[in-house]
Amino acid sequence: MKPSRQRPTWDAYFMAITRLVAQRSTCTRRAVGAVLVRNKRLLSTGYNGAPSGIRHCAETGCLRQQLKVPSGQRHELCRGIHAEQNAIIQAAYYGVSINGADLYCTNLPCSICARMIINAGIARICYAEGYTDQLSVQMLDEADIPLIKIEERDEVPVLPGPGQPGH
Repeated sequence: MKPSRQRPTWDAYFMAITRLVAQRSTCTRRAVGAVLVRNKRLLSTGYNGAPSGIRHCAETGCLRQQLKVPSGQRHELCRGIHAEQNAIIQAAYYGVSINGADLYCTNLPCSICARMIINAGIARICYAEGYTDQLSVQMLDEADIPLIKIEERDEVPVLPGPGQPGH
């Protein structure tokens, strides 16, 4: 008989997917993933990095590091696009409505992303880690978009698949 295992909550499930998406990041400073979900269905994913067809920061060097830009400031001084922006753009590119969707993100969105999230009609944000942008928190609060911090202890570890150690 196989040992019983705990099924993850929906929030833990989608946050685990978000962490996997973040592994595709091409940013040399921070790997961020975002997932848009409605009615427990995955709509779109995004990770941070250079736009399609543009050389990644691993090749060019990080402009923000070169200019000594602190985290959370001068977002325009970057070759990359944020994970949340990529998730929203991918949904639009493929004609997928995200109005009323939930956003799962490894990091609390910045104020630029918050403005996009508000106008896209995203209903709720679940995130794993904070961010230094208080304007983001203020705007999302004013827009009545709930922010739910998913604690790592609430997440269920991804179980090994067939042929992997521990399976």
